[in-house]
Amino acid sequence: MALSGNQVRTRTPVQTAALAVVAVFLLVGVAGFIPGITTNYSELSFAGHHSGAMLLGIFAVSVLHNIVHLLFGVAGIAFARSISGSRNYLIGGGAVYAVLGLYGLIIGHGSGANFVPVNNADNWLHFGLAAGMIALGVALGRSPRGRGDDPAVERRP
Repeated sequence: MALSGNQVRTRTPVQTAALAVVAVFLLVGVAGFIPGITTNYSELSFAGHHSGAMLLGIFAVSVLHNIVHLLFGVAGIAFARSISGSRNYLIGGGAVYAVLGLYGLIIGHGSGANFVPVNNADNWLHFGLAAGMIALGVALGRSPRGRGDDPAVERRP
């Protein structure tokens, strides 16, 4: 849709919320590669529970973990272009993080199956992200017309 000189496309609350979550994921993904913000940086491994690197000295990270955060952020930028995409990003992403939280509870932190890696702090963070993202997607994801999609999309009777 082309906009004329005086038309301004504004973001809806769900799009703004999705972009805020995107910013956090991108920030965390980059921070995971910065020595000092990530303690034990010399122990950063590509994947697996052997990585001794800790974001903020609390959260277990690896190169793969950081890349996943960056990719999650980049995907969110694309999704945040529409109301329905923003809603789906928040709710679907929240579901992914709920599964990741469950995964962290089920597998042993010293197990070879702990390929992300995750620790107890990560598990709590993943469940918090899941709850927050799903809540934002549900609460803000309704369109002003109540149809659940972009108001700019033309509808046919």
